[in-house]
Amino acid sequence: MNLCVNSTFSCSVAEFNEAFSKFEDEMNKFASDFKGGVGNDNEVIIMLNVTDFEAMETFMTSPEITQWNEENNNVDILYSIERMD
Repeated sequence: MNLCVNSTFSCSVAEFNEAFSKFEDEMNKFASDFKGGVGNDNEVIIMLNVTDFEAMETFMTSPEITQWNEENNNVDILYSIERMD
């Protein structure tokens, strides 16, 4: 299923990208493809095709992600999306 994640945070986009890059291998376990773009100085939008929601939930609730979210005031809003023909 394709998802759009709108993430807002108190750190810079560069700091977010640095953290995000550390977790790419983990994300490959539950998403077949993902890419992102900058919304503004404290916001990114990530598009991903989730293939394993259970693995995604495990990742999103892991101690590392939970700690990073708390330290950086991260809020994720997820949207389900479908391709329009």
